[in-house]
Amino acid sequence: MAKGLISRDDILKTLEEYDALGRDTFLDRYGYREASTYLLVHEGKDYDSKAIAGVAHKHQHGEPLTWQQFNGGLGQAVDWLKREGFKVVASRNPKWTRDELILACDVVLRNGWEGLAAEDPRIAELSALLQILAAYPEEERAATYRNHNGAARKTYDIATHHPDYTGKRTNGGRLDVVVLQDFLDRPAEMAQAAQLLREGLRAGTLETILAEDDDAEDEASAPEGRVLYRRHRTRERNKGLRKKKIAAVLKAGGSLACEACGFDFALVYGERGEGYIECHHVVPLHEAGEGTTKLSDLALICSNCHRMIHRSAPWPTPTEMRDLLQRQTERVAALMPSPRPAETPAPATP
Repeated sequence: MAKGLISRDDILKTLEEYDALGRDTFLDRYGYREASTYLLVHEGKDYDSKAIAGVAHKHQHGEPLTWQQFNGGLGQAVDWLKREGFKVVASRNPKWTRDELILACDVVLRNGWEGLAAEDPRIAELSALLQILAAYPEEERAATYRNHNGAARKTYDIATHHPDYTGKRTNGGRLDVVVLQDFLDRPAEMAQAAQLLREGLRAGTLETILAEDDDAEDEASAPEGRVLYRRHRTRERNKGLRKKKIAAVLKAGGSLACEACGFDFALVYGERGEGYIECHHVVPLHEAGEGTTKLSDLALICSNCHRMIHRSAPWPTPTEMRDLLQRQTERVAALMPSPRPAETPAPATP
């Protein structure tokens, strides 16, 4: 049986059977569970999308697919149904991303660490920004995605996990607590990140980064969130700035060695490494803002040190990274056993 080879007519016949039998009987007859992620919406009614897609196969292939034989999400069932013109929506909203939580946490901070009601105009503004941010593709968002009620609820999730809160805490999520702690540890930095996010989203100057985009794993934990982190990395990868920085260093008599660890690609890789070094923007975007990048803002860094600098907040400067490496080298050396002194050979027996 060819999976996915179903027509619109096959699906309509299956919807008719679903309506005639009722949801519970239909699912029980074909051995399907209730949809946990996606629903097919047709003529104002919701249907279990995976069950509909699987059972529809019987009209052309003689038997339905069982629920174990295919995936009910994107790439299979959802795509088959959408291909035939049907609307498929998420049955529940996805988890909040760091960028979204930065915006929400900043609202709670500015409200004295108290949650806000859904009718509050600040919640309306937050909800609108979250819609613009669009951290997830449309098919993964339920009809209630980041609406006023959902945005308000998240502010209470954050507020009730504040250390000074004494009442009953809401469930929330693990990342809620992480971002809240970041705001408590680095309030000015995080408030500035939220401000840049708001301004960029309103002006349309920030690139939307979908939660499923894993181009750089560090983005998920970057202090300013994925969107501003990607803007920061775009600055670092500006070929024109990189060439100017390299030219300035060479003109001043320097070399293309890592400013943190001293690694020189040309010395290690020979001709293949000639002229190669990465550029690091020393001042994070949440501190530098959207101003013009100066060559003095850039440092020449090897790939390993660059990744370690970006790994978590606060980002160390190249000098701080060099000091860290020196301390680690000394620590490792202290743990190494001292070399045994060479033994004096016994005199030869006459």
